[in-house]
Amino acid sequence: MALHLNLLHEEIAEQRQRQRDPLKIGLMVLFLLGVLMAMFYMWKGYQTLGMKNRLATVQAEWAKVEPTVTAAQTRSKELQSIIGTTRVLSGMVEGRFYWAPFLQKLSRCVAPNAQLTSVDGQVFEKTKTVTVSIEGIAAGREPRSAAEELRQLLTEQLGQSYTNVKVEFKSLEDLDTLVTVAGAPMAMARYLLSVTFDAAGPEAAASPAPTRVPRS
Repeated sequence: MALHLNLLHEEIAEQRQRQRDPLKIGLMVLFLLGVLMAMFYMWKGYQTLGMKNRLATVQAEWAKVEPTVTAAQTRSKELQSIIGTTRVLSGMVEGRFYWAPFLQKLSRCVAPNAQLTSVDGQVFEKTKTVTVSIEGIAAGREPRSAAEELRQLLTEQLGQSYTNVKVEFKSLEDLDTLVTVAGAPMAMARYLLSVTFDAAGPEAAASPAPTRVPRS
């Protein structure tokens, strides 16, 4: 059996001991961690720089369009104000009570042997009620019947477009004067009708302020 002598045993042991030195190993680990952290911060710095560049680009684009956006917002507020005013005016126009349909219905009820001498009416905003006073003269063998026929026809006609219609005689009196109708003398009666109804329906609505019909 051959015998081997290692004359460098001590030097090899010292070298191995130096390689295993914990302090040296720790320094190497710290160095590697430092390198990794430096690379990490460099990467984050690169990302931050890119975000700053994009932010600067967006800010530049916003500076270009900001006047247009501000003007559009101002115009939008103006248009909304105009639309609100228009709605109010439209409501006032659509909600007005028109006398023309009422007078048209009244004219349909007046027979040839009846005559209107005055019509006076008004609209009340709070109660949404229309009141009309109709004065006239009826002629016939029975003038009171002619006046009653006018009252019934007016009630029927107004009931087609309005609600809570009420047509009543405030006065009905015979006259001593005779009038010739179709070549025959007829007795006469003077009547005064009181008409009330609510201005509701497709042809009428409440008026924003009382209006009057001129006396005729």
